[in-house]
Amino acid sequence: MYAWPASEVPALPGSGRDLRIHDTRTGGPITLDPGPVARIYVCGITPYDATHLGHAATYTAFDLVQRVWLDTKRQVHYVQNVTDVDDPLLERAERDGEDWTALAQRETALFREDMTALRILPPQHFIGAVEAIPGIVPLIERLREAGAAYELDGDIYFSVESDPAFGEVSGLDSATMRRLSAERGGDPERPGKKNPVDPILWRAARDGEPSWDGAGLGRGRPGWHIECVAIALDHLGMGFDVQGGGSDLAFPHHEMGASHAQVLTGEHPFATSYVHSGMVALNGEKMSKSKGNLVFVSTLRREGVDPVAIRLALLSHHYRSDWEWTDAVLDEAVERLARWRAAVSRPDGPSADALVEEIREALADDLDAPSALAAVDRWAELQRSGGGTDEGAPGLVSRAVDALLGVAL
Repeated sequence: MYAWPASEVPALPGSGRDLRIHDTRTGGPITLDPGPVARIYVCGITPYDATHLGHAATYTAFDLVQRVWLDTKRQVHYVQNVTDVDDPLLERAERDGEDWTALAQRETALFREDMTALRILPPQHFIGAVEAIPGIVPLIERLREAGAAYELDGDIYFSVESDPAFGEVSGLDSATMRRLSAERGGDPERPGKKNPVDPILWRAARDGEPSWDGAGLGRGRPGWHIECVAIALDHLGMGFDVQGGGSDLAFPHHEMGASHAQVLTGEHPFATSYVHSGMVALNGEKMSKSKGNLVFVSTLRREGVDPVAIRLALLSHHYRSDWEWTDAVLDEAVERLARWRAAVSRPDGPSADALVEEIREALADDLDAPSALAAVDRWAELQRSGGGTDEGAPGLVSRAVDALLGVAL
């Protein structure tokens, strides 16, 4: 599966700062110190609907991670999956009387368009669950051979008790895990499971559902968590720098993925840090496909909204915060974009050297994009009041905002 085209990232004078970021597993900030190549895995979409602003906020946050690392002169190895076979996708296709593969392909194509418009740097590997199946099956077989998986009426489950570190990613108690498992695709009430939250590794073929040859597993399709583990281990290996996604992925998805990988390899941890973005709400409730309270990036674009303004609206909230999308949020972003573009259109202005360092410091401090935006606001206000004669300043501001914030002026 191919990703989307990359926008050029301008080179800036000097070098950026190492990223200090909040790690869900430890519950506090850690300073990441990747080698020459920083490794990041961000969980992708299930393509049964268009990209909504909750998705866009998440991918914008992890785009900032890439940009901080690139500014430290590192290379970035970024991997993202697409869950192009799963229950919600199949249910939507059946509801609409559409072939599930056509639905997945169409919505994945629209996702690429949205990511391109928002200037999200693409992954080096953009992998669909279906194309990963040949690599998933051997992992499930290994888990079964190790006694970490068991069969229940033809389905194969992972035993969470096989991983001594299970629970450390989310830090949740068993009752909360059971509740969230039921809400987020698990089946804790199924009789016969060793532990109610044990996740499925291989779903045996059902009538009317797609299935693949699983060799000794029989025909079926993979579970959600093992999909990402197979892709991450194949392309990044253990101990990669950041496992990212929305806060609703901490449990069960990232918890289960960590346990799968740690049992498979005997190594710990699966990822050095677990980084989660907050939820975006509309009308007082988290944007959710199941609730239908969504604002789509593609819809805003069709209405003529500048994608750069959408990106600025997302950046105006700290990535870990939960916040609500309103017309006022977008209006403020449109006004900010106009001010910034007016400021860099002048032939000279206040020195921008200190501004570049302010942006770097803000982003290195747990991706504090709102503080970075406020710094640019202050420079633009000085520019408006005629506060400088540095001929190189407007160009440097334009390059810095592009390189570090992904905002094209």
